[in-house]
Amino acid sequence: MKVLLLKDPKEDDCGQDPYVRELGLYGLEATLIPVLSFEFLSLPSLSEKLSHPEGYGGLIFTSPRAVEAVERCLQKDTKAEVWKKSLKEKWNAKSVYVVGNATASLVNRIGLHTEGETCGNAEKLAEYICSREPSALPLLFPCGTLKREILPKMLKDKGIPLESVTVYQTIPHPGIQGNLTSYYTQQGVPASITFFSPSGLTHSLKHIQELSGDSIGQIKFVAIGPTTAQALAAQGLPVSCTAESPTPRALAAGIRTTLQPHTC
Repeated sequence: MKVLLLKDPKEDDCGQDPYVRELGLYGLEATLIPVLSFEFLSLPSLSEKLSHPEGYGGLIFTSPRAVEAVERCLQKDTKAEVWKKSLKEKWNAKSVYVVGNATASLVNRIGLHTEGETCGNAEKLAEYICSREPSALPLLFPCGTLKREILPKMLKDKGIPLESVTVYQTIPHPGIQGNLTSYYTQQGVPASITFFSPSGLTHSLKHIQELSGDSIGQIKFVAIGPTTAQALAAQGLPVSCTAESPTPRALAAGIRTTLQPHTC
């Protein structure tokens, strides 16, 4: 059975995308199509802030792209050397909060220890941060232009200082229409389509509706998390499944259950 995942392919240590592998264990043939691209912004400003850990109480990462922005800063000039020699250790003396295991693994890759990764979304992470001993210094929050305001608002309501810096913006992937058309031509209408973000839904839905035609009713629509599920519902689409957590294993289990005959 063929399933479509609207995300970037990312190989793990085994040389395969973990979502493709987990779905394959259930006999599901997954295809990944990226629907979003990203442009990085204000990297010199972020780099300057990273050079002064003494001014912050810690870091917050709610997306892999924000971590990538930090990685790009570390590739500049002598920054990588300074990071290894002193900055990394100074940031590790502080709290580094993250949403999800995928983001945590990227943060670990740049040498930082993380906490809060079991929180599946920004709201739960905010609750976790609010339960900790607050710092008088602001938390540094690299984020995208489409960040939701729930985390900043919850921290503000608790009197926890936060300094946001916008480091990337989300744009439609230039190949989205061509890639979707090619998929439908070669594979036909998929049994399920998984969306990984509200913006991914925004940029792909029109193409999917046009390509699916009258068959759209037979597709099971799946969301990686509650925020994306809300976006699907707002478009009037039935949400057949929301992953229990934003991980390959949880998503694969959810899709398998959704596609089992007795659930139809």
